[in-house]
Amino acid sequence: MSEQPTPAPAPPPENVPPVVSAPVSAPVEWLSRREMMTLLLGSGMTLVLATLLAEPLANLTLPAAAQRPFDEHTAKHHWAMVIDLSKCVGCDYCVYACQATNDTRDDMRWNIRVEDITETGELFHLTRPCLHCRHAPCVEVCPVAATYHREDGLVMMDYDICIGCRYCQTACPYGARVFNWTDREADANTRAPDWGRPEVPRRPRGVVEKCTFCVHRIDAGLANGKMPGVDPEATPACVNICPVQARFFGDLNDPNSAVSQIIATTPTLRLSEDLGTDPSVYYIPPKGMLA
Repeated sequence: MSEQPTPAPAPPPENVPPVVSAPVSAPVEWLSRREMMTLLLGSGMTLVLATLLAEPLANLTLPAAAQRPFDEHTAKHHWAMVIDLSKCVGCDYCVYACQATNDTRDDMRWNIRVEDITETGELFHLTRPCLHCRHAPCVEVCPVAATYHREDGLVMMDYDICIGCRYCQTACPYGARVFNWTDREADANTRAPDWGRPEVPRRPRGVVEKCTFCVHRIDAGLANGKMPGVDPEATPACVNICPVQARFFGDLNDPNSAVSQIIATTPTLRLSEDLGTDPSVYYIPPKGMLA
């Protein structure tokens, strides 16, 4: 049988641009650690795999504070707040003082005020800081333990390890968390100096922020022999500025503190108690709310 000749290659089609390979030295833009973690978790990757890819294996250990739940029976202090809705006049002093002291914007307030009406038609004002829940959903869902319980019950944020996934913001049933979308280096504090001066550093872009009960004042006060809820320099700014004394702060583990005495002798309520979050903020109801 004779050998068949090899067919000639077909000519290239007309009007087709040639394929140009990218140069080998083309720059590669790497994702930051926070962007990598957010992408992996958002696409359904497991926490373990996401952590392995974003951090060395040796760094998998969670902070000690995040490994144990808050136990009010063994804690030395348990900080709490009482807000008297029958006294609040809606002046927003507490809102503005919080903004000035904690350096927050109007659209990222840690303490907010809303108006409502009782079943008997009485208008009242409700202010809502972070409620520092004993069983905090935000703590339970955080994949990197950036939000955690301190030994004194405060629910805190570690902005250095927050990856901005916003799971905590979604889990909070009270809307007490805000996400920092922008770089705020050039922003002016619109409430300073009229309502106070910033006492804490601004948070970086890409993290979730929240009320801390002015933890910097609590810690500095205790270190200098001052008692939160008694000495103004150790007490949250919103409590100090209230012109009608509708806010109280103190230690629930101290039976003689103002908050303990109020809760023991006055009818109080907490927001959405049926959720089982066990908030550390108590409200004295306005007139006409309770029979």
